[in-house]
Amino acid sequence: YMEFKSFQKIPRITNEQYIITEKIDGTNAVIAIGENGEFYTGSRNRWITPGDDNFGFSSWAHENKEELLKLGVGYHYGEWYGSGIQRGYNLNEKRFMLFNTLRWGHHNPNTPNCCEVATLLPHVITECVELLKKGSIHIPGYERPEGFVIYTKLTNQLYKYIIEK
Repeated sequence: YMEFKSFQKIPRITNEQYIITEKIDGTNAVIAIGENGEFYTGSRNRWITPGDDNFGFSSWAHENKEELLKLGVGYHYGEWYGSGIQRGYNLNEKRFMLFNTLRWGHHNPNTPNCCEVATLLPHVITECVELLKKGSIHIPGYERPEGFVIYTKLTNQLYKYIIEK
């Protein structure tokens, strides 16, 4: 006798639930701005200063402090990359790329001029939706397919995308 095991419930996913950006190979960095104008710089694991720096990030941030204060109160994470850091990307300079595309995307006029924002990549989901809007692939001729399922090895999780919802 075998115990019956039901198939897992599949949560839904929508375009709004994820953002895909290109991963840049540099070093993690953070700028923290306090309620009273405190200004901190950090690496992935610790606060850094111009005298105890990480690839010159803290020195750069302090030189650009006035502009960076536009970021406002909070923790602003990004990637410090370029000349002499990891891949280097054939650059002669170093750059700071903010991760939070929802807040700092190209639509935000307060994005500091000395910062970049992570580059958005096309949604593969969008391409799948457009393909299936033309009809089922599995059952040619059927015009209203339900959607598709995305499996991620990383989390061993399934997600469903329902086209008509």
